Amino acid sequence: MRAPRERYYSSYTDDFVTTRDQDLRLPEDYEWIRRDARSRVLSALSYGTALLLSSFGCRLFLHVRFKNRAALKKAPDGAFIYGNHTQPGGDVFQPALASFPRRIYTVVSPANLAIPVIGRILPYLGALPIPDTLSGMKKFNEAVAARSAEKKNIVIYPEAHVWEYYTGIRPFADSSFTFPARLGKPVFAMTVTYKRRRFRKKPAAVIYTDGPFYPDTELPLRERTKALHDAVYDAMTARSRESDCEYIVYRKKAGD
Repeated sequence: MRAPRERYYSSYTDDFVTTRDQDLRLPEDYEWIRRDARSRVLSALSYGTALLLSSFGCRLFLHVRFKNRAALKKAPDGAFIYGNHTQPGGDVFQPALASFPRRIYTVVSPANLAIPVIGRILPYLGALPIPDTLSGMKKFNEAVAARSAEKKNIVIYPEAHVWEYYTGIRPFADSSFTFPARLGKPVFAMTVTYKRRRFRKKPAAVIYTDGPFYPDTELPLRERTKALHDAVYDAMTARSRESDCEYIVYRKKAGD
């Protein structure tokens, strides 16, 4: 394997993958759930096509292998899946492949909607963009709860920013764990690790699923949320040690 590339960061919130409209804001009339017949047909066609293409693409280009994805069957009423954010394209499809045949909905940054071509399709694939207004946040929260009530899997990347091929786990807030804590849904950690491939430059992505972790309903909401966060963070940190190579090395800038 060749010497790894290097990237330098100031903080864990640095962006290395950006879109043409990084500060995109959602319109006031944005619809998180579209139930008209046209949208439902487009959603089914888009999701089915994406699953078919990604089943080949993820294995051909990212060399994805799943470990213990059968654990997701322990949550027949749906769950919240938390992953480390290491692939701008793969992170859209890998949880969908792991969850099949159960459909997923993914919490994303609005900037993703500005990605050429695919950005216009993302809402039909199940993207749930985060708003920046109080009225929008109310509708967003209702949409997450509605999809969860439909027994779908909700995917969240709590690190928020994509760091390609990063092999550690960056610190993340526990705010996104309020959803399962309040809704009483189990959570899973889905950790992407990178393993050396013989005679190949790019490593294989080996994805581990850990859980389910259940909210302790005897705890107050704040403590319940933190307990779920800690369980997922600890599981992801432990799994990240399975990586045995660094395709891209991330270094802290001197003086930061």
